[in-house]
Amino acid sequence: MDLGEGLRKAIARLSGASVIDSKTIKEFGKELQKALISADVEVGLVFALTKRIEEAALRSKMPQGVSQRDYITNLVYEELARLMGESYEPDIRPKRILLAGIYGAGKTTTAAKLAKFYQDRGMGVGLICCDVSRPAAYEQLETLAKQANAGFFGINGEKDVGRIVREGLAELKGKKVIICDSSGRNAMDDELIKELKLINSQFKPDEKLLVINADIGQVAGRQAGEFDRAIRLTGVIVTKLDGSGKGGGALSAVSAASIRVAFTGTGEKLNALEVFDSKKFVGRLLGIPDLESLIAHVNEAVKASGMKQEDINSEELNFDSFYKQMKAMSKMGPMKNVLGMMGLVDVPKEALEVGEVKLKRYENIIGSMTRDERMHERLLRDPKRIERIAKGSGTSEKDVRGLIADFNKMKKMADMLKNNRDMKKQMSKFLPGLGQ
Repeated sequence: MDLGEGLRKAIARLSGASVIDSKTIKEFGKELQKALISADVEVGLVFALTKRIEEAALRSKMPQGVSQRDYITNLVYEELARLMGESYEPDIRPKRILLAGIYGAGKTTTAAKLAKFYQDRGMGVGLICCDVSRPAAYEQLETLAKQANAGFFGINGEKDVGRIVREGLAELKGKKVIICDSSGRNAMDDELIKELKLINSQFKPDEKLLVINADIGQVAGRQAGEFDRAIRLTGVIVTKLDGSGKGGGALSAVSAASIRVAFTGTGEKLNALEVFDSKKFVGRLLGIPDLESLIAHVNEAVKASGMKQEDINSEELNFDSFYKQMKAMSKMGPMKNVLGMMGLVDVPKEALEVGEVKLKRYENIIGSMTRDERMHERLLRDPKRIERIAKGSGTSEKDVRGLIADFNKMKKMADMLKNNRDMKKQMSKFLPGLGQ
């Protein structure tokens, strides 16, 4: 059970209690402790947090117009956001960024993700490969730099990081943002510290970011402290947050070490890097829709897929517009992350996996239709057309009929949502001012 699931179950039990008294609140505190400790949050931090929540919840006077259940849920939200640390706001200006980290944290991929992040914001980016210990690091970063549309410099086989930095800065002097990817090790040894200090003195970075794997949990705090003593970090990037049950432990440990979390990695694709916002992170754990991030992801996906505004605002949903929207959806990253932004956090893992497989299958089916068939669903009442499409897409006739059935369900849902005037009012609970 991950942290979000544990927190939601604890709150659900509180909401289902007939009476909320001191005993109920203390039991609720124990459930919170169990969820947080299982996510590898440091025990001392857990006890301090639940004590604050219990003391505030046991106060006799509640804010006017707020139920005790809602008040306690909000306490949990605020305390967890504080536990995870301050939110980060990246400074979009010319800069140099040094990336450091232990081997296996995903540092090289993160360098490319960071390059794409600044490229997408109009900043020309260059990447310098100073990872001189890991085989194929040069080739990997060179390939990823092309995917991110960023410049690249490295000297394949060279071990002198000072030379690489000097020549890299000269080669990439026209770039507004220059990112240097350094070597990783299995541990923070003397050799790694010496190499990092040399790069630091030659590169003169404006930002020094440590890349940490979420799976290491509260050990992240100790790692951050060691690197901070070596080169004085300005922040941390926590990777693989989407698939780790210890992400909360890693984030809270970094915060407790008085180092800011700057970004989080939420998938393998280059766009799967998010600016860290503690309240949004906690909101997703609790199942609160993050519409702002969802809209940003949709806009980015639409831009990447080449969709036009009329494809989105189309009054009539047909297979043609449905196909384009599905292609855009596939660029938004893992389905789990997208659903989390919508507040749909308890979808079974099996259903998510089937959903992504089905999405790919349906893309193939629609790709095998003629343009007339995409525009006019009624044409697919002809069994011969269904047979032809199944053969062309490498699927079965049952699969094609399944797509048609799902398409009709979505069309009905779209019509219902168009006429649902309460939608904005419901969402305004999470985004104040939306329903005005």
